[in-house]
Amino acid sequence: MIEFEYWQLLLFPLFFGLGWAAARVDIRHLVKESRTLPRSYFEGLNFLLNEQPDRAIEAFVEAVKVDPQTIEIHFALGSLFRRRGETERAIRMHQNLVERDDLPQDLKLQALAELGQDYLKAGLLDGAESVFEKLRDSALAEDAKRNLLEIYQLEKDWEKAIAIASELPDFASHKEVAEYYCELAAAEMMRSRPDLAASFLQTALERNRKCVRASLLLGDLQFQQEEFAAAIASWQRIEQQDPVYLALVAKRLLDAFRKLDRREAGLQLLRGYLDHYPSLDLLDVVFQLELESGGPEAAYRLVRDELRRNPTLLGFDKLLEARLLFASPDIRPDLDLAKGIVHGYTRRLARYRCDNCGFKARQFYWRCPACGGWETYSPKRSEEFDLTP
Repeated sequence: MIEFEYWQLLLFPLFFGLGWAAARVDIRHLVKESRTLPRSYFEGLNFLLNEQPDRAIEAFVEAVKVDPQTIEIHFALGSLFRRRGETERAIRMHQNLVERDDLPQDLKLQALAELGQDYLKAGLLDGAESVFEKLRDSALAEDAKRNLLEIYQLEKDWEKAIAIASELPDFASHKEVAEYYCELAAAEMMRSRPDLAASFLQTALERNRKCVRASLLLGDLQFQQEEFAAAIASWQRIEQQDPVYLALVAKRLLDAFRKLDRREAGLQLLRGYLDHYPSLDLLDVVFQLELESGGPEAAYRLVRDELRRNPTLLGFDKLLEARLLFASPDIRPDLDLAKGIVHGYTRRLARYRCDNCGFKARQFYWRCPACGGWETYSPKRSEEFDLTP
């Protein structure tokens, strides 16, 4: 048992007194510092807390006039200008900070990073790239490289994007790097350089064996070179990679089977895909095939059976189209009317939707134009009921 002496009780008031004195020193220091800040600085903070950025800017501008040396106000004001879209004012604010000789190195780097963001927001990609290149060997290197990657993607400089992505293994995924190689391949196909395009596509598949786009483009390349059997094999590989994308190659497969005079084999393959991976785009292609080989009534039965299996408004619109092909004159006007009404709604439904941000588009994108995500669009047209124009 620890022995306790009564004189030790005298230490408690002493410790309390020392603590009180230390607190007084801290409070006096805080009060002294706060008195050096202009009143408009605190007004600006209050406006920010109340989500009134316009009034906050007015207050911070006044604070800068009173005390031009207050660094925090400059950073806050520059950030507010950028958020409001006043990029020229933000650029001037951060440029002034970068050019100040009395600014510590860490704050100067912070100002430089903010300046790069200003250029990026303003669409001045050359300026932004120059700024972030200066930061590549600094304490802010990681963020600088991420911004450079975004700039290279915006500039479609895929070789630089690939190079910087190799320095960001935890940020740039194998899926994204494979897409960069696909972009290079697509450009070489446009320039009629198939060997180089094929090399890029092979690299894309090495980086990501599930890269659907690489298989699709490789099939396109082989089809252009009249290697129809090889093209079919490349497009069929998509079933193992991600079968939902088969809708994108259904028409291509049909064309290749026709070139080989194997339309019936193509029809059977696509019917199987439709059974296992139903989609409106697959149905459109199989419908046309069935119409050619079996006639209007066979095509109608195909759509009717598919609608029973997967009831959608888009499918119902297709059913009315099929029924009109062999409708008798006495019921055709009613079917035309119904088709017109349903189609008025379905044309708004036939959109692709980004799974990441919800952006809708009438055409399919490999990279969302809104959020910049790769392979975030489902290749199925949305069946969400949406009456917005």
